[in-house]
Parts: sequence; C-alpha cells; structure tokens
Amino acid sequence: MTDRVGESLARIERLDPRLCAFIEVWDDEARARARAVDRRLPLAGVPFAVKGPSGIRSYAAERLIAAGAVPVGSTAVPGPGTYWQTWGQGRHGRTVNPYRADRTPGGSSAGSAVAVAAGMVPLATGSDGAGSVRIPAAWCGVFGLKTTNGLLPSPDRTGLASAGVLARSAAEARPFLRCVLGIPDTYDAMYDSICDAMDDAPAAVSLPVPAVFSPDLGYARPDPEVAGVVGAAVERLVAAGVVRLVRPGGAGLAEAPALMDPSALMDPSALTELSAPADPSALAEPFVLLDPCEAWTTVRGGDLSGGAGARAAEVRAENDRRLDALFARTPLLLTPVTPNRPHGHEGPGELYSTALTWAFNLSGHPAASIPAGFTADGCPVGLQLVAARGADVSLLDMAVAAEKHAAPPAPRKALPAPTAPTALPTRKAPTAP
Repeated sequence: MTDRVGESLARIERLDPRLCAFIEVWDDEARARARAVDRRLPLAGVPFAVKGPSGIRSYAAERLIAAGAVPVGSTAVPGPGTYWQTWGQGRHGRTVNPYRADRTPGGSSAGSAVAVAAGMVPLATGSDGAGSVRIPAAWCGVFGLKTTNGLLPSPDRTGLASAGVLARSAAEARPFLRCVLGIPDTYDAMYDSICDAMDDAPAAVSLPVPAVFSPDLGYARPDPEVAGVVGAAVERLVAAGVVRLVRPGGAGLAEAPALMDPSALMDPSALTELSAPADPSALAEPFVLLDPCEAWTTVRGGDLSGGAGARAAEVRAENDRRLDALFARTPLLLTPVTPNRPHGHEGPGELYSTALTWAFNLSGHPAASIPAGFTADGCPVGLQLVAARGADVSLLDMAVAAEKHAAPPAPRKALPAPTAPTALPTRKAPTAP
C-alpha cells in the first residue's frame, strides 16, 4: 500500500518545482496513512490530491478517505489579482500547462488537472461552478467530470457549483463516483466493473448511443481549429460505432434569439439519424441554447431582483425547457468543452473560455470532458459530453466507451509516464466483512 503513495510523492518532488501544481504536500502524513490503511477497503492505498486549501474538508475527500484512498496534498487554485479564473498559483509559482509551459492549464481546478496529467496522482478532486473541472481537464488532456448540481454537498450558496473529479481516464474515475455516491455494490463487483471498463465498453451502455452534436450551442464562436479537432473526434466516435448522430427535426431549433416552445421535439418522429459525412462541419446539429452569460453572472452575483433577475430567470427557464426536451429523446449531447485553446498566462483577453460550459451549471446537468486531440501547436482539446440530470453513472459509462476512440494518438506526452501504475490495484480486492 505504501508503494503507490511513495511513488506519487517522489514524482511530486521531482516534477512540481516546474509545474507548480501543489500548494501543500503532506509527505509524512500520507506515508503514515498508507501504512495504517485497511487493505480490505476498495481504494486502499490509492493516492489522490484535493483541490485548494479547503479541499481536504470536502464531502468527496471524506468519502475517498473512508474508502482507503490517501490524500497526498492540496492543489493550486487561482490567487488574487484577476477576475478570470483559468489559472493557478502553486507553492513554487504559477501553475503551468504540462503540454505548453507558456500556456495556462485552465481553472479553477488548475493544480488538480496538472497533477493528474503529469502522473503525480491518478485522481484529484475538483469543483465546477462554470467549467472549473471541465476546462482544465480539456486543456491538460485528462478526464474531468462535473456531477449533477445538488447530487453531492457543496458549499456554494448560489447552487451553480458542484463536486467533480479529474482522472487519467473515465474508467479510473469510476471508483470515485461509486465511493462518493455510496453505490451499493460489493467490493468484488466494484473491481470487476473497473477492470471491465479498462478493456471493453461497459455492458450498461448500449452502443451506438444516440447523440446530438452542437459545435457552438448557437451562440459561441469557436476557434476554427478547435472546432475541427472536436468535429474529427465526433467522426471517429461515429465510425467506431460508439455514437449514432441524430437530429431533432423541425421546431426551429436553429433560431437562437427567439424564445420558443420546444414541445414539438417530444414527437419520437422528430429524431432522425445522420450518416457520418467526411466534412466535420456537416455533423453540426441545429440544437441551440440562449447565451447564458448574463444569466450566470446575475445568479452568481446573488441579486435576482429587478430586470436582470427577471431576464436571468427567463433564459434559465427557456434553456431548461430545450434541454429537457432534448434529453427526453436522446441520452447524450456533444459539444466542444471550450471555444478556444489554452491561453497565455497574461489572460484570455475578450474570450469567454466558459462559453460552452456554464450553461450546464445553470441547468444542473452532469457534464464531462474527454480528450479529443490536439491543435497543430500542441494544445490539448476536449470534447464535452452532457447527459440528463441524475444520469451521472450513465454519463461515466458513455465516457468510458467514447474515450477509447475520440482522440488520435497524442503527438507527444506531457511528461514521461510513471514507471509503474499508481492508480488502482490490478488484482481483485478482498470482500469486506
């Protein structure tokens, strides 16, 4: 049990001075926990990191520790001084993207994403109020999950933020979700499920999964190269038989500025199958939402009175109606995670990196980021998967199936891989009494 924790701590000592992913590292305490852990527990001796200085007190961290996992440190989050949160400040300096040191890793779960991407830990906690798990996951080339709002306890009084996880793969995030949700499987069944996910698409997912693809949700303006990478990833999923693209017929879904009644979408005949065209732009769906920027900002500010509050409620209700209609007929929505590639440390400029993520903090839907590929200049790009509220386990199953085919081989690794796995035990855990 101590070996995996020791390997993690050694890798942190070697890599963190240049990546700046950690605020604190709990070397002695982690080694003591690893020696004392009950080996019958499902995550016995698995090292993990927590987001920010208060992450060790989070519900998710408590559940992981109860399952035998060992916290090794707290990860970098944005410091004071800027309104934008897609960066981090670690104990050695500003947190850097492991693929491009001149670019930010995203945020606010910046250090968690970097620690996972560099193999310092196999798993890290996060929280997501506007894309704070999904954006750094996308920009660091790892898996990130935002859970359904309200599914797990959150200190955020606005209701926008929810707990999340960053992991090297969706398959390796499965034990996190099972442990924090308290899914009543035996430990043997849990390990069987995890091992199955490593090798084959989980049996719980019937492939191909019907899915709608929207490259911009009707209002974002994605970088053409980012859009191309994501479109190519969707093409690979179609070709591999993982998803079957469908389109909601009629209903004027492409008319983003108008508030409309989506009831026409409830007709089963409204979903029509798409073939897999060669041009990624032809995969685009006419599904759109209203731009949630003002609504999110108003809700975050806490003052819902007056005209701004009324407009926020109207946008939120209309987007909820559109999403409810969509998920009543198809289980999966696909979009880019961000409209842009990782920006420099000076900031994003006029761009909103959150343009395609914060809609689902307002609506409360679970959403995940899986690697989709790289831009020509070596920046990772993420594909966002969104599912119905409460369908977190199904979303994770779909992500496990999709991540095997979405991204082409990486042009280069962020950093040398660990010499030995530091995540899950390869053998089946004994059944607890």
